[in-house]
Amino acid sequence: PETPESRLARQFAFLLEADRLKQVLRATTLADGSRRENSGEHSWHLTLYAMVLADQADPGVDINRVIRMLILHDLVEIDVGDVPIHSQNGTAHGSAEVAKAEARAADRIFGLLPADIARDTRALWEEFEAAATPDAVFAKALDRVQPVMHNIASGGGTWIEYQVTADQLEARVGTKIARGAPGLWDWVKGKALAWFDQDKGN
Repeated sequence: PETPESRLARQFAFLLEADRLKQVLRATTLADGSRRENSGEHSWHLTLYAMVLADQADPGVDINRVIRMLILHDLVEIDVGDVPIHSQNGTAHGSAEVAKAEARAADRIFGLLPADIARDTRALWEEFEAAATPDAVFAKALDRVQPVMHNIASGGGTWIEYQVTADQLEARVGTKIARGAPGLWDWVKGKALAWFDQDKGN
């Protein structure tokens, strides 16, 4: 049976494990291009995106739930690592192989928690992954838009590294942003396409 002491031990075990997310380097750099962003920084930044851009969400979207999803959404990268959306080599982003690996990671990581917290956090993670509810659709839109803004700010960033075209950006990223925050994509798309047009001229 669970005791207050054993419950706290499990809560702190999870929190200590979550600290490892700070060691996972993403493909995306910081906005100034000085180094790779880590997944802990990315998750924090997205929660700030949700707070500041809440007016871009559809009516009925619960921003508090969106924030909770975003702080949890990349914890599985502790085991799986970051799988870049524009990567052309190795395991593809969104593949069945990656999905299975992430599910195993979710079993392990959320399983560190007491059963009631594990159930709630795992459900939020699964909701985000499925991207079927209004909250999850908006959360996914923010997850896609933040790297775009970093690439624009850093002079192309991973778009250069992965030789991304404007059409690829629209298909892989723009459609997800537009689904959850169409007004946001209308604005961001103009900034992104301006970079691609400028890049062609170089």
